[in-house]
Amino acid sequence: MKNRQTTTIRRPNHGWYHGWLLMASCALASLGAQAGGHFDVDDAGTLDPGQCQYETWWGRTGVEPVTGFHIGPACRVGPVELGLNIDRLSVQGVHSVTAGPQLKWTFFGQAADARLSAAVSMGTVSDLRRGGRMGGQFVVPLTWRPADSLQLHANLGADWALGTGVRTPRGGVAAEWALNDAVSVIAERNRASGAWTSRLGGRFSLTPLISVDVSASRTRPAGGRSVTGFVVGLNHEFTWK
Repeated sequence: MKNRQTTTIRRPNHGWYHGWLLMASCALASLGAQAGGHFDVDDAGTLDPGQCQYETWWGRTGVEPVTGFHIGPACRVGPVELGLNIDRLSVQGVHSVTAGPQLKWTFFGQAADARLSAAVSMGTVSDLRRGGRMGGQFVVPLTWRPADSLQLHANLGADWALGTGVRTPRGGVAAEWALNDAVSVIAERNRASGAWTSRLGGRFSLTPLISVDVSASRTRPAGGRSVTGFVVGLNHEFTWK
């Protein structure tokens, strides 16, 4: 009788699992509240009354590679924007599905022609497959419009890590330059969960309510080496009443 080789499939321990989930979220997009489209630095605007939208994107980064898929519907309800973020991350055959609500309120400069705007954005996120402690995010986005074609964004806030609840600061700056009515260039520098990310991308408006985002990024986790990534996204706004 021939010897039979057996293979044991080992599931990752929680430390390793949360480690790659953290790395993936930093390299692709932050857990919890999402920026405009897939970009890390959010603007201070919200949807107009009676408007809804969905944002969806797919990204890939690193050597493993890490892949992520996101869908995020949102609607304006009274003075606030309410949304739901659902993300699927995978690496080395291990998958994670996370979801959570998001609330955003522009408390200053709500007018469309306002030069300076400020908002608060907050959300929570849970691992739907493995349970454990929820994560979350609180961010204050600021937007300054020095010209009709140029917007400068700044974010300041904190993240609570999924699974451990450890709080870390986050912040970033971004510039958005509209070349014309259909094409904008976006560059940003952001720090979250101890990792710095530089991202350069563009937004292409197919119609006044539908746009496509593309970007390339480089992320350097604390104590680790840099990884590159890319993301492709779709944004669609529509009227719900």
